[in-house]
Amino acid sequence: MDAARPLPSYLIQRFHGWRATTYQDNRAWFRRLAASGQHPRAMVISCCDSRVHVTSIFGADEGEFFIHRNVANLVPPYSPDGTYHGTSAAVEYAVTSLGVAHIVVLGHSNCGGVKGCHDMCMGHAPALEEKTSFVGRWMDILRPGFERVRDLPDADRPRALEKEAVLVSLENLMTFPFVRDAVTDDRLTLHGLWNDTGEGTLEHYDPLRGFVAV
Repeated sequence: MDAARPLPSYLIQRFHGWRATTYQDNRAWFRRLAASGQHPRAMVISCCDSRVHVTSIFGADEGEFFIHRNVANLVPPYSPDGTYHGTSAAVEYAVTSLGVAHIVVLGHSNCGGVKGCHDMCMGHAPALEEKTSFVGRWMDILRPGFERVRDLPDADRPRALEKEAVLVSLENLMTFPFVRDAVTDDRLTLHGLWNDTGEGTLEHYDPLRGFVAV
């Protein structure tokens, strides 16, 4: 069964508007990027959440960031088991083929994926416990982070777990041999950030002070 349908008219109108303005004003730059290939300085791993707009936050131009988005901005541990690994593949490509100088893990406030992990670990989301739940099995990656914040007050635990999603991902990145080697050789640096989407603030992770405002 063919599920594809014509593109909604509002998207077509927006495309034509973009091509008549942004593209036309920067046509030489777009053509140069197309001809010379991409050479991004950084990889950003962020959440699928539509409220997280990576390029807007950093004022990035086309070709500047290699962006990978998934539920709750998680990186799984290194596991070369021959199955499908989209996030791991993106990390491998960014480090070994593109040679990015930085990997940034960007977490955010009110993350639905993190909330699902919190509810699942608290025993309040039985549907996510099912083996057939893609979200639940993906959020299992964050269970070690939940154990570190389990004893916090109820009001503080969800936000702390959002930041744990960043820390767990940074820890898991270092289980990839090619990431670890690049970090050891000073060819790559890892960074953890957390964005309050409502307040428009940004915090970065400092190993000595925790998350502090930028």
